[in-house]
Amino acid sequence: MIGTAALAIVALAIASYFMGRQRAASFPVAGMHSRPTYHGAFTALRTSLAGLVVLIFGALITAFALRALIYGALPADTAGLAEIERELIVQDGIALAEGRLSSREGPARSAVAEAYALYAPIRQWGLLLISLAAAAAAFWMSYRQLSPAFRARNRTEGIIGWVLVFAAAVAIMTTLGIVLSLTGQALSFFGDVGLFNFLFGAHWSPLSGVHSGAMDSDKVGAIPLFAGTLMITAIAMAVAVPVGLFAAIYLSDYASSRFRSIAKPLLELLAGIPTVVYGFFAAIVVAPAFKGIGESVGLSVSAESALAAGVVMGIMIIPFISSLSDDVINAVPQSLRDGALGLGATKAETIRNVVLPAALPGIVSAVLLGVSRAIGETMIVVMAAGQAANLTANPLEAVTTVTVQIVALITGDTEAATAAGPAFALGFTLFCVTLMFNIIALQLVNKYRERYD
Repeated sequence: MIGTAALAIVALAIASYFMGRQRAASFPVAGMHSRPTYHGAFTALRTSLAGLVVLIFGALITAFALRALIYGALPADTAGLAEIERELIVQDGIALAEGRLSSREGPARSAVAEAYALYAPIRQWGLLLISLAAAAAAFWMSYRQLSPAFRARNRTEGIIGWVLVFAAAVAIMTTLGIVLSLTGQALSFFGDVGLFNFLFGAHWSPLSGVHSGAMDSDKVGAIPLFAGTLMITAIAMAVAVPVGLFAAIYLSDYASSRFRSIAKPLLELLAGIPTVVYGFFAAIVVAPAFKGIGESVGLSVSAESALAAGVVMGIMIIPFISSLSDDVINAVPQSLRDGALGLGATKAETIRNVVLPAALPGIVSAVLLGVSRAIGETMIVVMAAGQAANLTANPLEAVTTVTVQIVALITGDTEAATAAGPAFALGFTLFCVTLMFNIIALQLVNKYRERYD
């Protein structure tokens, strides 16, 4: 129903654009401040923004109200359960009411399903009517405001400016929301097992150490997970960065326009392949090939190895680095190339000493994107590197990563209250490590980037 309301608001905004433009077109040309297009845009923007703002904030406010009503419908015997267990009961009850779940029925879930079936339609129809009423009111006020002297262009550009500010604020608030959602559970977990044991422990088996609700602090060492993550990421970047950067240099400065028009789309096709396909390719083709090659030269290679996962992950990341690097290299002014060539530099010297330093910030951004993609990858690691938390520096052995363990903890059969702490702690630590890498990279870029007048 919320999607229906949004579509109705958009349709009303489109209609208001044509009606506002038509009315402005009927004004005498003499004395008109703005063109009819701006009058239509002003009417459409105010109509859509009023309706969407009411719809979004109404959805948020009524979601809290609906949540409170549903939690109030829970039986009294659920009051002693952990918050995450109560949340799972609520989600199951909602799924029962929507017909997405037929099992796990019980008194608590049935009560939630009945409450949701009663209050959810009221919320949806209320949001639809209120948002449409707000959009219609905004249209009528904007339509009546139109006149030959009305500064529609200024008002339209002002509205667009505020929309851009809001978009930037949403990005910042989303980051803060992620941090806050991770911090509470992570700090609680660190308080129970100790931050030192988590960061510097060498044994990871958190669920095997649970006894009577307590977690063994000697079995929550995350060093094997971060070592495996860094090893696979390093292998992937060792494959992706040279190949992607050299491909970008060739396509931007050496390849003909015909070859570039064919090669670049083919290279970017790699980015559209699902990761599960890469994982299947790594498990069925690459890992057995590495195992056979290792045995032929007397090396012991595991059937699931960090090397196989890293190589295939590097192949997956190549188009990200290649495409972005190609764009930033092409953005370097041609006058810089012409000046270097005019001073007697060869094309290779020009690229090495002029083009690449000028494109360094964009190249570093491309590499950071590749690193983030590698750190967050899960499917390839599960299928090609396994889930064993081994602390090893040998890339021929099986390892696991932080993201794989987060998925295993959240989606496993263990009680959610037990698995939530380690999962949130891993997510929070991974966020802090990624933030540290970004800060270091920005410092390096600011120190070594070339500046031109």
